[in-house]
Parts: sequence; structure tokens; C-alpha cells
Amino acid sequence: MSTIKVLFFGDIVGPLGREAVKAYLSQHREKDSIDFVIANGENTTHGHGCSLEHYRQLKACGIDCITSGNHFFNNPDSIKCASEMQDQIRPYNLDPAVPGKGVKTFTLKNGVTISVINLIGRVFLPMTQSNPFYALDEILKTLNSDIIFVDFHAEATAEKRCLAEYAKGRVTAVIGTHTHVQTNDAKILANGTFFLTDAGMNGAYDSSLGVELDGAIYRTVTGIPSLNAIPRKGRKLVNAVSLVIDIEQKKVVEYSLINEVMC
Repeated sequence: MSTIKVLFFGDIVGPLGREAVKAYLSQHREKDSIDFVIANGENTTHGHGCSLEHYRQLKACGIDCITSGNHFFNNPDSIKCASEMQDQIRPYNLDPAVPGKGVKTFTLKNGVTISVINLIGRVFLPMTQSNPFYALDEILKTLNSDIIFVDFHAEATAEKRCLAEYAKGRVTAVIGTHTHVQTNDAKILANGTFFLTDAGMNGAYDSSLGVELDGAIYRTVTGIPSLNAIPRKGRKLVNAVSLVIDIEQKKVVEYSLINEVMC
């Protein structure tokens, strides 16, 4: 059986998130024979999108494809520097006028092709996005890749599960992002598609979803808006999922969730 190994990081949040994935990859990419790395980068720059500088940092540390979400617009570089950030994709089902692409196909050294699709949900995310289910149908008509990954950036767990069931047998994996909490429901669906509701977060361990605790608690207790400050020091959380994929079957044959705290 010929296999490849893919590593998928959940949302990277701020400087500690960047440091965490860099440290993890420096220790594991070669040792664990990881062939391809995907990471959601929509909170990379202080919780607000991904700047060109930080995009380059993520690429330099070994991330092959960077996905995004509802904070894509929060950093002007995503618009101004879209042509330079070739390996960052944004939700496909945003308005067609939005710069960038929602799907990209990569070819590994062994010739295996991997397509990464980024979609955004509609439940509790009031933007101008179109129906992600129909968007997926549209994309799949154009792809003929060995492996197909979907990063579904969505709030509602039910919407994520429904998209995975809708896509099963047509894609290799559907992995959710956005909620910053790694879920314990990894499974291989009936038609062989891997599903995880949320990959979790890479950032400050001692935080509220990557945000400094004092401000998060004050806002939650009082309802008064406060600055979402992102910690720069402290313990770092790594959340990811590692997948071993049978190339011929185009299916995940082994998986493990990564939930690690670094000093």
C-alpha cells in the first residue's frame, strides 16, 4: 500500500500560534515523514487575517497551503498582495469579486496531486457568502485530483457534519475550523471520507480562544466591548490532525489528533 502523510493545523492565532507551528514542524516534519502541511491562517496576524510578512513566515517554516475564513478581510495584505500570496486560499463561496482563489491544486514530488478547498459556513456567520453545498458541487466538477481536502470554516457543528455527509465519497477529508476548540469526534464516514468537526487552535494556551483572559472575561461578564488583545508570551498550544492516506483508494487509513502544550 502506497501512502502519504498530511498534517492539518487548526486556526493559527497571533505570535504564539506562529511560534507553536514553527516549533512543531521543526521537530516533526522530517522525523514523521510529513508530505504535505495545511494550516488555517485567518488569525495569524494578531488575530486579524494574515499579513504578507506572516504569510512568508508560515511558508518558510514548512506550511504548504494556508486557508482562511471570516477574518480574511481584516488584513489589507490579503487584498493588496493577493498575487504574492499564491499558496493562501480564501473561502471559495465569498463574492467572486474578492481577490484570491478558493481552491488550489498542488503536486507532490511523487506526482500525487492534492487539491485544497476552502469554504465558509452560513449559520451564525452573516457575510455575503453563497451556499457552500452548491459551491462544493461546482468545484468538484472541475477537479481530477488524487486527494481532495476541504477546510470548512463554520460556526455550527451541525452545518459542518451535514457538509461532510453531503461530500462523503467525493472528497478525502472534511475538516472544520473557526471555533478554536479541538473536537473529539474524528471519524471515517460510510463512504470513506474523514471528518473532524474542528481541528482546534494554535496559540496561547492560557487564553480564551487565543485572546488575553482579562479582556475576554470583562467583555463576557459586562457586555462592554474590550480590545481583543493577543498574548505574546506564555505557554503555546498546538492543535492539529495527522492523516495517513492510501493513494490508490484516495482514503484516510490512519489518523491521530495532536493536542500538545509547549513552554
